[in-house]
Amino acid sequence: MIRQPFHVLEYSPWPFLVAVGVLAITCGAAAWFHNHGALCLIIGLTLTTLTSIIWWRDVIREGTYLGFHSSVVSSGLRWAMIQFILSEVLFFAAFFWGFFHSSLAPTPEIGCTWPPTGINPINPFSIPLLNTAVLLASGVTVTWAHHSVMNKSRTETLQALSLTVILGVYFTFLQAGEYMEAPFTIADSAYGTLFYVCTGFHGMHVLVGTMFLSVCLIRTFLYHFSDGHHFGFEAAAWYWHFVDVVWICLYLSIYWWGS
Repeated sequence: MIRQPFHVLEYSPWPFLVAVGVLAITCGAAAWFHNHGALCLIIGLTLTTLTSIIWWRDVIREGTYLGFHSSVVSSGLRWAMIQFILSEVLFFAAFFWGFFHSSLAPTPEIGCTWPPTGINPINPFSIPLLNTAVLLASGVTVTWAHHSVMNKSRTETLQALSLTVILGVYFTFLQAGEYMEAPFTIADSAYGTLFYVCTGFHGMHVLVGTMFLSVCLIRTFLYHFSDGHHFGFEAAAWYWHFVDVVWICLYLSIYWWGS
């Protein structure tokens, strides 16, 4: 038997099932938007959620109980997470490109002004400023949690992670309220489209990050992390800091400068 530091994965149905679920979500959302029912969307969400939970359970077992995540494997996971975040940076860069393309040279169709004629933008010093404070505070608490893990302080880790999850949920609650009271829709010129696409995708990332940190909170409660073995939490913290940075860029460009 040849001993090597890599984790050779067994055959798994989860990647295929997640791909099917995401495809069903995409098709179902398009059908729902055009008033063709939400059955396909519900099936896609259910399949993706259940498969992700089972897949995540397997990864936790491999890294925490079976010891497959050696230093070499952990290094590979770190690079994979870095590359994933870089891909997310490019994802949002495309949206910012569209925003500045439309705002720096407004076309006659929107009145040659930005915001376009007839658009009443949201006051950047109301809910958006509060959301900025909430996310910046969550960045502080997740950093506190990270240092607590490395200092072997389980109580402080639980406290800091709980605060971070609460702040993430509060941010989503505030953004939902902002959407309900916004004086324009996604169909109102390029401004409405760019506003809702940029902030909507960011809001989706906040939801994913909140779930990511919630899983880390449960794993902390179950003693899954140690000062030298906590990459799952580290990846969640990196992702959350990325979400923070994107929001600051959104606030400065779309809410403040763009209004």
